[in-house]
Amino acid sequence: MKKILLCDDEHYILTAAEIKLRRANFEVRTGRDGEEGWGILQEWMPDVLVTDCQMPHLDGRGLAVRCRDHEHTRDLPILMLTVKGYEWSQDQLRDELGILGVMLKPFSPRELLHCVEQIIETGVFKPPRTYV
Repeated sequence: MKKILLCDDEHYILTAAEIKLRRANFEVRTGRDGEEGWGILQEWMPDVLVTDCQMPHLDGRGLAVRCRDHEHTRDLPILMLTVKGYEWSQDQLRDELGILGVMLKPFSPRELLHCVEQIIETGVFKPPRTYV
């Protein structure tokens, strides 16, 4: 069973995404911010990290930096979620943080599932309609 770590401070996003991914037979753990997500990563290694960009305590960018700075998470595929207006270029995210892709909120859980499946199967992010 493939494993996904979801980090987002918006409860409804965590709940909707978790339900969709579990129904697709993924093992899912959730964190309400980057610090909680980082704690989970110390004990449990997912196949993909899906993280919100803007969160309290440790944002998605900071979580990505921590992942890249530590050997056990250096190569972890990361998908970033963000709201329109708080966008970085795909090249900047890939080059500076090793982010595979960015999805804009709001997105459908089906789009997220599709992107996660692509990342696991191919190692590549193919943008849905909400792509940055």
